[in-house]
Amino acid sequence: MDRASDKKTASQYLYRPIDPFDQRVLDVGDGHRVYVEQCGNPDGIPVVVLHGGPGGGCSPTMRRYFDPNAYRVILFDQRGCGRSRPHASIEHNTTWHLVRDIEMIRETFGIDRWIVFGGSWGATLALIYAISHPDRAMHLILRSVFLMTRAELDWFYGGGAALFWPDVWRNFLAPIPEDERGDLIAAYARRLFTGDRATETRFARAWASWENSLASIRNDGPVGDSPAEFARAFARLENHYFANLGFLETDGWIEKNLDRIDHIPGVVVQGRYDMICPPVVAHRLTEKWKSARLRLIPRAGHALSEPGISAELVRATDAAKLRY
Repeated sequence: MDRASDKKTASQYLYRPIDPFDQRVLDVGDGHRVYVEQCGNPDGIPVVVLHGGPGGGCSPTMRRYFDPNAYRVILFDQRGCGRSRPHASIEHNTTWHLVRDIEMIRETFGIDRWIVFGGSWGATLALIYAISHPDRAMHLILRSVFLMTRAELDWFYGGGAALFWPDVWRNFLAPIPEDERGDLIAAYARRLFTGDRATETRFARAWASWENSLASIRNDGPVGDSPAEFARAFARLENHYFANLGFLETDGWIEKNLDRIDHIPGVVVQGRYDMICPPVVAHRLTEKWKSARLRLIPRAGHALSEPGISAELVRATDAAKLRY
């Protein structure tokens, strides 16, 4: 498809506001209440949107990748972030709690099978959910794939990405004493869970700034501080999940269980210059997942907002609606 067609496809839906027709808070147990919203066509093709992080929360922008006449779009803030409560809580907050929450949402809304759409950590969760419930995921649309492996965490928190961003990496290291820099996830954990809100917020902003600075190919240095409450939830939840390797039984768990989703069609949209989730991971995934296709986007990084990534995601959702 030529560039003119790309722009037409992206603008047709991506920049059209879609207001929710249903907003509610579900009690999912364990003291957690999860915010859920539906938008688009109540009788349309159901799709669940899984946001990144962990701890990123959903936003109105995430609704706009879907034709509102064709899709029934369900978004929710995962435990501990966004409008879900308790905020920034890691208690009873694991990957398997989130998989259970997704199933509760599906059952609450009377949905038999749905498309699963997610990026970054949302792609991780989408794959884990589909592997756990292959009879409920009928199609996967993923962006900026992250498989929750030790190698990926070492790349981002062990100096790999720092080879390209030494100035921003220096800022990430600065608050941590030199004798603790051998394990930055653990070092930040000791400061993100002190019980002192000011200390937690200061280190949360440093944690979030490292990731946010590398998210878009358009960035060229440190970005401004994230809002305090967002940063605190984002950093605490990411750190909690990463310290526990996503609560998966073994390193490489997703790849070891891909045979369970071989029959499920998927599209993986990946930026060529993604510094957070290197393209080699998406390439390896789609080589092993027989029903998936990789769409590698030139001159694009990690962010959902990258123009090439946005256009390709809209193209993927437009193609999927013709199948169902």
